[in-house]
Amino acid sequence: MFGNINRARVLTTTATCIALITIGGWISIPFIPVPLTLQTLFVLLSGALLKRYGFLPPLAYLLLGVLNIPVFHNGLSGVGVLLGPTGGFIVGFIPAAAIVGIAYEQEHTGVRLIGLTVGTLVIYLCGTLWMVSSTGMTVAGALALGVLPFIPGDILKAAGAYLIERRIR
Repeated sequence: MFGNINRARVLTTTATCIALITIGGWISIPFIPVPLTLQTLFVLLSGALLKRYGFLPPLAYLLLGVLNIPVFHNGLSGVGVLLGPTGGFIVGFIPAAAIVGIAYEQEHTGVRLIGLTVGTLVIYLCGTLWMVSSTGMTVAGALALGVLPFIPGDILKAAGAYLIERRIR
């Protein structure tokens, strides 16, 4: 591993993205049942920056939270958070970052924007399905509470991830 610049870059970027996802959970506006946070911005950014390794920061973030390290929104931790109504959104971070990372393997701007969009939709899908199964809500109710209020902000977060990645590169 000594002297391998790519591994060092992946490791430091992964650690930075884990920290950013955690900090993004503290920057929140309470909604019920899902808080509005900046986490999705940093999940999408981790995919954009790390490409094929983009799933690593949200995976490590989830594992840290399960190990009772207070990384989830507002300093929560434990399996109970994943079993609650927000758990599906957190689990959805992993495939979302992977999809964005795969899209960012391509140089075409359109593919990258589609990746950011699909990544966001995957978070919505996982979150909605989990809200329906964990709370007994209808799909329409879960969409009304867990997706619709967040669409404008998530469009801005996806645009932010795109612009931040361009600036960093």
